[in-house]
Amino acid sequence: MDLSTQKALDLFVKSLEKASKSINTIVAYRGDINQLIKFLQVLKKDSDVTAVTTDDIKAYKDDLQKNKYTAKSVSRKLNSIKNFFSFLKKEKLITADPSADVKHPKYQNDVPRILEPIEYRALRDVCRNDTRTTAIVELMLQAGLRIKEIESLKMDQIQGDDIIVEPYESHLRRKVPLNNSAKIALNRYIKDDRVDAKSKSIFVTKTGRTLLARNIRSLLNRYFKKAGIKNVKVNDLRNTFIAHQLKSGVPLDVVSAVVGHKRISTTEKYLKLITETEDSKSIKLKEL
Repeated sequence: MDLSTQKALDLFVKSLEKASKSINTIVAYRGDINQLIKFLQVLKKDSDVTAVTTDDIKAYKDDLQKNKYTAKSVSRKLNSIKNFFSFLKKEKLITADPSADVKHPKYQNDVPRILEPIEYRALRDVCRNDTRTTAIVELMLQAGLRIKEIESLKMDQIQGDDIIVEPYESHLRRKVPLNNSAKIALNRYIKDDRVDAKSKSIFVTKTGRTLLARNIRSLLNRYFKKAGIKNVKVNDLRNTFIAHQLKSGVPLDVVSAVVGHKRISTTEKYLKLITETEDSKSIKLKEL
């Protein structure tokens, strides 16, 4: 059966949509595989997906590296391609997976950046008059929420002293306790500055639309710059929460459950960033 690479991509995207993958995930997959398709079009005329070979994908990998893509970026693109061909083989649209024998380039994961107290206090200071940004900062710094979780947060997910993070993608439902600082910041934003919006999202724009993850990232990066905090990423607020809780003696399994790590080994990696721990042992999360 003849099946063009573009038609195969359309089928793959539909399967991602059916699996309730996020829009950002689907856009990333589509972009990565379209990039491969364009490379194949230059390499050879045949657009049949069954004609793609292991050598073609290796040549694409080499081309990415020649064009100065980082090892991490190449690995991510290869992961998209491997998932694409794995899907086609599972659906019996191809008989062999040409990506199976293509190895990922080796690279070291970036070491999580942990903010010093003077840094996150400076961040709080520069955004103190912006209640929306302050609430976002506190939810990441005091509750360890991911940026995507903040984007998706709805009013009915605030339940007393907890936030209920609903399941999405491969992440399970979980309960996240809010400490006093996070509750005060969140309530102040909702009460004083959140516009009357049709959207059920907690964080909205001035026109009442959901504040998207890319807007949240731009917003926080602007305040990082104002606070003079260098070499920092938005997710480092969450990293700081994790490291601080472990340093305070909160058990690994408790921290892992609160932040939604799939494996406790992921949480364990943060122990390498802690030079010393406090003597106290408590299951109660600490305030920063």
